[in-house]
Amino acid sequence: MSTVTSARTAPSAPPAAPAPRALDWRVRFCALCLIWGFSFLLIKVGTQGYAPFQVTFGRLFFGTLVLAAAMAVKRERLPRGARTWGHLTVAALLLNALPFSLFAFAEETIPSTLAGVCNATSPLWGMALSLVALSEDRPTRRRVAGLGIGFLGVLTVLGVWQGFHGLDVTGTVLALLASFSYPVGWIYVRRTLADTGYSHLSMTGAQLLLATAQLAVVTPMFTSWPARLAPAPLLSIVALGALGTGLAVLLQYGLVAEVGPTTAQMVTYFIPVIATAAGVAVLGESLSWSTPVGAAVVLAGAALTQSRARPKP
Repeated sequence: MSTVTSARTAPSAPPAAPAPRALDWRVRFCALCLIWGFSFLLIKVGTQGYAPFQVTFGRLFFGTLVLAAAMAVKRERLPRGARTWGHLTVAALLLNALPFSLFAFAEETIPSTLAGVCNATSPLWGMALSLVALSEDRPTRRRVAGLGIGFLGVLTVLGVWQGFHGLDVTGTVLALLASFSYPVGWIYVRRTLADTGYSHLSMTGAQLLLATAQLAVVTPMFTSWPARLAPAPLLSIVALGALGTGLAVLLQYGLVAEVGPTTAQMVTYFIPVIATAAGVAVLGESLSWSTPVGAAVVLAGAALTQSRARPKP
């Protein structure tokens, strides 16, 4: 869910020449927006029948199955080398296991609409971190202004003028930490796994496999087997993994290869809109004016942080 070119997962590798597509890229772009936008609703439904760690484990398990099937079809192999697998283990934690779990815990107490808006802050965190961690990312007035505008939007969403009245602070902080985890992971990947020579599919498949293994260890330690199988939450978890994690990654990398990262990154700006609409329409979640207004301000700020000044003629 989060956002963008290396969005939820894999390190960059030299892109292969895009093959002819059966579906126009605009159709796949809209599908990706819907899948990631509805992911927050699916998390919410999943937590109504299962513990957060169980939701995350199921999500990663079914997502890994989809990527394993894609790798088998394309005859891709997992990467080799202890160093690569060591860095992938950290990436799996920062980009998958940790943020997915934090969002699941957050949505036990906050609406899926708020979780979707919190997810939109990832580009802001990424901008702030890159100024410190990546020497090649130089601050500009435009990007710094975008950072300030974006965090003003966050304060609007949280209703700071009314002292966060009616807001579950713990759940909101968990959702914001999940959004913060993504850019930390991206920067780590950029520094350690930028030029491995392996394909996106191979690296992402390995990363999801490792994240699934991490949750396979953690989940039994902190949860017990559910007393009964809840069908609707279980179906939500299957859809969250197969579609929101597995298929979404395949769609994303296909878009990046075909239309470039800048266009593919625009998915980010539709996710909170769809998440909000889904939460209100399907789950009947209440919506105060500050959420959509603040979300619009957050997205405007995020767009500025990602923009570049046009070169002078």
